[in-house]
Amino acid sequence: MGDVPEFRPQGHELLYVAIADHVAARIDAGELQPGARLTPERELAVEYGVAYLTVRRAMVELRERGRILTVHGKGTFVAPDQPADGDT
Repeated sequence: MGDVPEFRPQGHELLYVAIADHVAARIDAGELQPGARLTPERELAVEYGVAYLTVRRAMVELRERGRILTVHGKGTFVAPDQPADGDT
């Protein structure tokens, strides 16, 4: 498992993108395993010190990247590993 850098958004970076990038780094480092349930969005907002809607937008970004999936009534989970391009 790799080390995940501390969350420190840069001034020019959109906050929701910075949060999405940080969660993706946690996934890449193995801190969040495929199938792991993510902390609820409202708790993540407190953890990151941002508005709930900012975290919600970050989750949309991560879903669009294929990094997480949401199951209605169950929660949000780390998506299964995707094979690299060319792998089958």
